Amino acid sequence: MTTGPDSSAENTPTGHACIQSYLKTLDSSPGVYRMLDAQSRVLYVGKARNLKARVSNYARPAGHSGRIARMIRETASMMFLTTRTETEALLLEQNLIKQLKPRYNVLLRDDKSFPNILITGHAFPQIAKHRGAKKDKGQYFGPFASAGAVNRTLNQLQKVFLLRNCTDSMFDSRTRPCLLHQIRRCSAPCVGKISSEDYKASVRDAAQFLQGKTTHIQESLARQMSEASEAMEFERAAALRDRIRALTQVQTAQGINPRGVTEADVIALHLDGGQACVQVFFIRANQNWGNRDFYPRVGAEVDEAEVLEAFLGQFYDTKEPARLVLLSHAIENTDLMEEALTGKLGRKVEIAVPLRGEKAELIEGAARNARESLARKMAETATQGKLLRGLAEAFALDAPPERIEVYDNSHIQGTNAVGAMIVAGPDGYMKNQYRKFNIRGEDLVPGDDFGMMKEVLERRFKRLLKDDPDRSKGLWPDLLLIDGGAGQVSAVAGIMREHGVEDIPMVGVAKGIDRDAGKEEFHRPGQRPFALRHNDPVLYFVQRLRDEAHRFAIGTHRAKRAKAVSANPLDDVPGVGAARKRALLAHFGSAKAVSRANLSDLQAVEGVSEALAERIYGFFHEKG
Repeated sequence: MTTGPDSSAENTPTGHACIQSYLKTLDSSPGVYRMLDAQSRVLYVGKARNLKARVSNYARPAGHSGRIARMIRETASMMFLTTRTETEALLLEQNLIKQLKPRYNVLLRDDKSFPNILITGHAFPQIAKHRGAKKDKGQYFGPFASAGAVNRTLNQLQKVFLLRNCTDSMFDSRTRPCLLHQIRRCSAPCVGKISSEDYKASVRDAAQFLQGKTTHIQESLARQMSEASEAMEFERAAALRDRIRALTQVQTAQGINPRGVTEADVIALHLDGGQACVQVFFIRANQNWGNRDFYPRVGAEVDEAEVLEAFLGQFYDTKEPARLVLLSHAIENTDLMEEALTGKLGRKVEIAVPLRGEKAELIEGAARNARESLARKMAETATQGKLLRGLAEAFALDAPPERIEVYDNSHIQGTNAVGAMIVAGPDGYMKNQYRKFNIRGEDLVPGDDFGMMKEVLERRFKRLLKDDPDRSKGLWPDLLLIDGGAGQVSAVAGIMREHGVEDIPMVGVAKGIDRDAGKEEFHRPGQRPFALRHNDPVLYFVQRLRDEAHRFAIGTHRAKRAKAVSANPLDDVPGVGAARKRALLAHFGSAKAVSRANLSDLQAVEGVSEALAERIYGFFHEKG
């Protein structure tokens, strides 16, 4: 059952009276409710074991915290959706919170996926970092808290087990060992430097190490080193010694390695002054695979139980939980959360708040990290707030900007052109909001920065008008910074007028005299350019924003250029796989020579049938 606001009544009551009016339509079913303001913006999403009982609590005129009382006063309508079970309601509630971002809910703002280590299902498996859905066949180990943690572990594992990290296509095309073999990071299975049985044994050892079974691996390596030394194979003995050292190093680099906790997510919360930090440590195979801090939006007058329950629901919406989840504070609906996580993982998940022993020490360490991280964050936020206030004063803004968008272009003589947008706000750079734009305009003159900027801004505002037409989702900028002077500012102002967007302040940042940093000029539509004092902190702040946009644009451009350079026309020919591509390149010397070959020459290549030769010939000549 779904019910919603009645838009036909002009004098609809608000606050307690509005909530009271819904009670007669509700029963005791479990479900999810939404509270909306007079503009139909969602204020709050909640779940209930009994919808009528929960809503009747809000209908009471007294006994609420200041935060809930404000929410009730702003409520002009409600929506309800019943579910079969309260667990379904819990899952739906957290999905809606992530989707709608209501103002009065606890909201997890950073929801990136965590990397894993993948040992592929290839005959000679590759060991590599993997992020995202686990679609590829193979063994997955993780999650690791960061790409850095994965890269450090992979680097050491390569030294110990000598597994390949090259792609399958590169593996298939090798005719001699690569540099990694020369520096003893790979056993070169691509060219038969190691037998299939021995390589599989190394893969098995690597998997056991990632499962925490390291004792026999070290014993085996030590035994091999001793045997090599006795046989006077000193080079092999030295290589085995280096592998033992690498194994010891990767173990010690993992820091806290609990003996009594095989697998757990350790989650600790610290609240201070209406701000929160949640620290998550990943314990897998009795090893610490790193930690990550999160800063959910909480507001004032929330308690630890509410924050942690909301965090768990949103955090595990796209991630697999460990079998044991250790918390610093108890949550209200432990049984529901356990049921929801158990259904997600497919095996029993336990949630616990340890009070003594090794588990309590893990929580204590995570809580200390949360406390220290929040203190640093609050200090940085105070500095950022001061800079934003200074920016508002310098550029005559009505208020400090909550969202600054900075734009830049990158190209080489018009080729592989890209536009880039970075976003900054009170919490610093909002990297999950960065966007890149592949310049599509076919009529653009190479190097036409005006035209590129025009295309980027047109696409940006069209998307904003489509995704957030009433500006309720926080996607609209409070300030635009453009790389350029009066010409760029005038062009962008024209684009904004075309789309009916004339209330967003915009500033062009020009290099100034001799293009020196510190001599920037600032341009605003219809006003004279001006400069800031050479040692003004706001000037340094704008320079950092511009440099970050430039860094992002350059990086995006380089990635696009590298992809274009490495592209092989043969990759797009239907029916030409890795083996036939190697045969064609070996026969003709280059893809360009293949494209010019006639039918009889193509048919002379080993493995190329008459039908395939016609397909290859047609692919290149029909395109021409």
